[in-house]
Amino acid sequence: MNALIYLIPTVLEESATQTIAPYIIDAVKDCQVIFAENERTARRFLKSICREIVIDDYEWFTIHKAETELLHTFKQKITAGKNIAIVSEAGCPGIADPGQILIAAAQQMNATVKPLVGPSSILLALMASGMNGQQFEFVGYLPIDNTERTKAIAALEISSQKKNSTQIFIETPYRNNQMLEQLLKTCRPSTRICVAAELTGANEYIKTKTVADWKKEKTDFHKKPVIFLLHAAV
Repeated sequence: MNALIYLIPTVLEESATQTIAPYIIDAVKDCQVIFAENERTARRFLKSICREIVIDDYEWFTIHKAETELLHTFKQKITAGKNIAIVSEAGCPGIADPGQILIAAAQQMNATVKPLVGPSSILLALMASGMNGQQFEFVGYLPIDNTERTKAIAALEISSQKKNSTQIFIETPYRNNQMLEQLLKTCRPSTRICVAAELTGANEYIKTKTVADWKKEKTDFHKKPVIFLLHAAV
């Protein structure tokens, strides 16, 4: 029996269960094993989309910071023909979230990997930004050190201008305000910045403005989940 590896998307905002397609429930019910970034939140998520799911019927493994250590166990479950769900904390497994190492192993073992449609904060932000969706790059977190971060922002702006590309990055929620402040200090007035906050939630906020226009705004993104996008004028 060929094992199926289902990549289960999760909500970006806990109450936004309407963003999860019904066929996700069928996929979870078809599994016997769950590898979750965070078992506690994954259990709560599954119960929120289907009360009928018996959480304790599954074998559970937590992959947060232990993904490599679980490779042997993961491969054993594939060899045994078990259907496996990989569940990340928010959004899609393997996209700025754990899962990639396990998925690579599944591919090497010729298991069937089934990515399922669900919310991705990176793609949702790009879709709504009005920036270049043909040429873009997600660079994850920028350096914490102020000097290094300023250099990184300047390099992103140069790269964006040269390639006509959208640069996408994230920050720890309690440093969002400092990130925006540094972007406005470092980038040219004509460079466009998009801030996409609390995506799919009741207080969703997505605005694209030039650096010059952002400087006129009063904003507060402290402790909110935010995606930043940058596009420099060519």
